[in-house]
Amino acid sequence: MAKAKKKEKPVILITNDDGVTAPGIRNLVAAVKDLGKVVVVAPDKPQSGMGHAITIGSPLRLNPVHIFEGIEAYQCTGTPVDCVKLAVDKVLHKKPDLCLSGINHGANHSINVIYSGTMSAAVEAAIESIPSVGFSLLDYSIEADFSAARKYARIIVEKLLHTRLDKHTVLNVNIPALKDELIKGIKVCRQAYAKYEEDFIERDDPHGRKYYWLTGEFVNFDKGRDTDVWALAHQYVSVVPVQFDLTNYVLKAKIENLWQHSS
Repeated sequence: MAKAKKKEKPVILITNDDGVTAPGIRNLVAAVKDLGKVVVVAPDKPQSGMGHAITIGSPLRLNPVHIFEGIEAYQCTGTPVDCVKLAVDKVLHKKPDLCLSGINHGANHSINVIYSGTMSAAVEAAIESIPSVGFSLLDYSIEADFSAARKYARIIVEKLLHTRLDKHTVLNVNIPALKDELIKGIKVCRQAYAKYEEDFIERDDPHGRKYYWLTGEFVNFDKGRDTDVWALAHQYVSVVPVQFDLTNYVLKAKIENLWQHSS
């Protein structure tokens, strides 16, 4: 009787925007390293706020690093999106089963998803038909406690590996900065309508030349109880399915109808 073919482990690509040495990515690797064949390709320096930027005017370099015990890992001179592109084309030579980005130091809820390098890496993977997740912890400290984030990252990745997913799936996961026992569970949410009320502080440098420093206050305009901002404020892990198709289908139908009847 022929032996049953051994099922291959899923390939999991891990990246981030805080840099390959950041505590967040170390904790993400630790959370999932036994769930598949993990390969890390991440920026060689912090790339927060880069959004979906790609490098087109200068060469990219990709160097192996020995940071994660027993894990193949590389640092890239480019952006988080560059990391995903290079990983697929030059490291894996195929599409992984799952792409994980993070764990980011700081929130990526609401409008942050537009600016986030963490989430842009995940979105890029989905564009390449790779289901993906971006993880963020609502704590900017380099000494942040990632224990709850590790737990929920693992729970979510296990669920995804056992769920038949659309190949363009992207999840934006935010974890409150709380002890594990204080977190009430996971809520699947929509993105809140919130934004930064920004202010540029004007100062003079030592040479008397003006410069500006971006500051701002996060303001939530959305009072819904089904949003990521609400879930996080009420001690839940928020999970928001996002997409790279930015078409407003409701407005599309409305304009088509209006213009058809006005011509």
